[in-house]
Amino acid sequence: MPPPAAPAPLEALFEQQAGACERLGSPFMARLLRVCGARLRPGTPVADRLIGWPGDATALGDATALRFAGALHALVLMQRDPALMAAYPPNDADDDMLWRAVANALVTHEMHMMTWLDSAPQTNEVRRSVAMLSAAQIVAQRFPGLPLRVSEIGASAGLNLYFDRYALALPDGSTRGAADPVITLQPDWSGPLPADAPFEIAERRGVDLNPLDPTDTAARLRLRSYTWPDQPDRMARLDAALSIAEPCVDRADAALWLPERLAEPTPGQVDFVFHTIAWQYFPPEIDAACRKALEDAAARATPDAPFAHLSVETLRNGNGAEVALTLSTGGTPERLILGHMDPHGRRMEATPAIAG
Repeated sequence: MPPPAAPAPLEALFEQQAGACERLGSPFMARLLRVCGARLRPGTPVADRLIGWPGDATALGDATALRFAGALHALVLMQRDPALMAAYPPNDADDDMLWRAVANALVTHEMHMMTWLDSAPQTNEVRRSVAMLSAAQIVAQRFPGLPLRVSEIGASAGLNLYFDRYALALPDGSTRGAADPVITLQPDWSGPLPADAPFEIAERRGVDLNPLDPTDTAARLRLRSYTWPDQPDRMARLDAALSIAEPCVDRADAALWLPERLAEPTPGQVDFVFHTIAWQYFPPEIDAACRKALEDAAARATPDAPFAHLSVETLRNGNGAEVALTLSTGGTPERLILGHMDPHGRRMEATPAIAG
C-alpha cells in the first residue's frame, strides 16, 4: 500500500513558496519545494514539526518553507552530506535522486534541521541598493554639500548600509555610485535614468532584532544558506559585500531605537533613513511607533539639517515593491515615487521623479 498523501496544507504552503522562487529566477528552489511538499510524510521529527507548525507558517509569517530549504542548503555549503551535494547545483539530479538525498538528510542531520527551523530566514539582498543609490543622487542634488547620516530599519547584517561602496550600471553605459566599486549592480532598467550627483556618507548605523555580524563565520553561513543554490551571481555579490562590511547594526527594537536615533537633527548633515522589504513584518505597535518617529523627524528638519526617508516595500497587489522617497526641511514633506522594483532588485521601472 502506498504511503498516505502529504497533508494538503503543507503541500499548498510549499507550492506557494515555490511559485515565488520561480518568479524570482530560481527554478531549482521551485523544484525542491514542490518535490518536498508533495513527498513529505509524517513520521520523522522534522516532517512532523513542519506539518504541525503552531504559528503562521506562510511566507509572510514564519516562512517555514524557506527555513527548511535554508537548512538543507547549509548542509551543502558545509559539505556535510555528499548525497545532498550531488543532488544540488551545479549538478543535475532528477526528482527521485533529489528526494532520496533530502529524505536521508532529514534523518541523518535531524538535530541540524530542527535547530535551523527555530529561527526565521535572514537575507541581505545587496541588489536592493539599486534603490538607495538612486535616491542618494536626488538627496545630493537637492542638498549639495551635505553628507548623509544613514540609518536602516531591519538591517540584518548591514550590507546595504554600504551602498556607497557599490556602483549602479545603467543602460546608457553610465554609472552612479562608487568610482572603484566592490560590486557593480546591473538591474534590468526601464524608464528615465537617475540624477547624477556625488554623495558622501558621514555615518551609518542599522537596527535589527537579530543582527548578524558580517565578520562571523556562523553568520556568514546563515546568509549564504538563504541565497538560493542556482543563483551564483547572488552568492558572488553577497561574498563581495561581506568582504568589506564591518558590524554596524544594533540589536534592538526599532520602535525604541528609531526615535532615539532621530531625536535631534544633525546640522550640516542629511538624516537618511531607509528600509527594504521589512515594514510588512512589523506588528501594529511597532508600525505606529516607527511612523511617529519618522513624522517627528520630518517636522524637526531644517534646511541645514534635512530629513530623507526611503521606503522600498512590497505592494499589496503583488506587483513588486514601490520605491518612495520623502524629503523634508521642516515644511510640508515632499513625497516622490521613484519607481517600482522587484524584491531582489533585478528590475527597476523608474518614473520621471527619479531624475530629481
